[in-house]
This record gives sequence, C-alpha cells and structure tokens, in this order.
Amino acid sequence: MKRFLSVKGLIGLILVGSMVLIGIFAPILIPPEAGTAMDMTSRLSPPSWAHPFGTDQLGRDLMVRVLLGTRLSLEIAVTAVMMSILIGLPLGMVSGYFGGITDNVLMRLVDTLLAFPALLLALTISAILGPNLQNTIIAIGVAFTPFLARIVRGEALRVAQMPYVEAARASGTTDMMILWRHILPNILPAVIVQATISIAFAILAEAGLSFLGLGTQPPAASWGLMIQASRDFLDRAPWTALVPGIAVALTVLGLNMFGDVLRDILDPRSK
Repeated sequence: MKRFLSVKGLIGLILVGSMVLIGIFAPILIPPEAGTAMDMTSRLSPPSWAHPFGTDQLGRDLMVRVLLGTRLSLEIAVTAVMMSILIGLPLGMVSGYFGGITDNVLMRLVDTLLAFPALLLALTISAILGPNLQNTIIAIGVAFTPFLARIVRGEALRVAQMPYVEAARASGTTDMMILWRHILPNILPAVIVQATISIAFAILAEAGLSFLGLGTQPPAASWGLMIQASRDFLDRAPWTALVPGIAVALTVLGLNMFGDVLRDILDPRSK
C-alpha cells in the first residue's frame, strides 16, 4: 500500500481518476450539440475567458471537444482491450497449460501476428474493414491480442508447474476445472496490469488511426481527429494541436504510472 501511495502512484491515480470522471460526467453536463456547434466569427480564436482552450478552424470550442473526446477515447480503448482479453486470455491459458502440439500451433499463430507492429496491423485491419467506430475497436483489439496471449501463456506455464496444480491433477480434477479454479485466479494480476498498460497504448493507437483517417470519422470529438485537423494551422493557431495533444499525453502518462504501481502491488515477487 505504501507503494500505491507513493508520489508516482498518487499522480497516476489522480490523472486516471480525473479522466474517468470527465469521461463519465462530461457527456451528461455538456449538451451533445455543443461539440459540433460552429461559430465562424470566432474561428481560430486564442484561449480566452469565452473559450478557455481556444477554438478550431470551424469556430468550435476546443475545451468542449476535448472533454467530450475523453469519453470517446476511453470507450474505444477500454472496449478494444476487453476484446483482446476475451480472445487472448483463453488462448494463452490453453496454450500454456496443455503445451505440446496445442502450444506450438497456437503460439505460431500468435507469432505471425506479432511479426507485424501493432499499429501497422491495426492500420491494415481498419483499412480492410473501413473507417468507423466499430471497426476501429476491432482493429485495435485484434492488434493487441497477441501481446496479451503471450503474457498469459507465460503465466499459465509457470502456474501449471505448481504443486497444487499437480495435486489437483492427481486427485482427478478435470482440466477445465483446473483452468478455472487454479490457473485463472493466479494469472489475473498479470492480466489486470497488462490491461491497464494496454489501455494507454490503445488510446495512442486510436489517436493514430484517427489522425490517418482510418479511425473515428468527423464530426466526432476524437483527439486524433483534432490533431489531424490542426496541421494546416500550426503556425497561426498552435493551441489547436497542443490541447488535444496534451490530453493524450496526460492520459497515457497517468495510465502508465498507475499500471507500474499496480504491478508492484499485485506481483507477490516484488514484496
């Protein structure tokens, strides 16, 4: 617990907690049409009392769009990581527990996916399926599945050699019950930590896909779309890129710091 309350853990918790609260309450407190409301007389206005973060090239309030974009980014990232867990967790557990030809076949499939950089694989899938919200989630989820499957396999291999698993086998417990009762509970800490860190990278991947036009589409309040739209105005209105860029950086930083501390807490070998 002391490590959790360290400066690093406290900063990570504050950043992550703030983003989660913004993601939950911003769409409730801010009218949906506020994110797309245009005022051409105020386009590219610098930060002011009326627009604390300035406006974009269409006169839309950047603070409103960044706050609404928090919900969108977290929703995509969390859903994509949950998808990778649903696929990668059983894949890695079965591979690590049974070993042999099952392990070889499944891990060669995973190695094939790992041969491609995660963002490149997500780009390819998104380009094939087409750019929209659902396909962005699928692309990111599939791209992160092999990383999680590898980690789960390693943990399952370790746990499968423990004496209590051998005792369960000797007592006649079925493989499915061993996987459910003994393997899964003992690898969950590693899965939780990896999921936390993967959410950070999924946010980056979503921003990258949207920046390249293969993620969420306008007029959605996506951080990647805001950065992409700011390219032509960096010399006149740098805040149009800085505001969403800082939002991405703070969220990823908070998740990484929180994930590191969470790993120290949940990993018994570090105590």
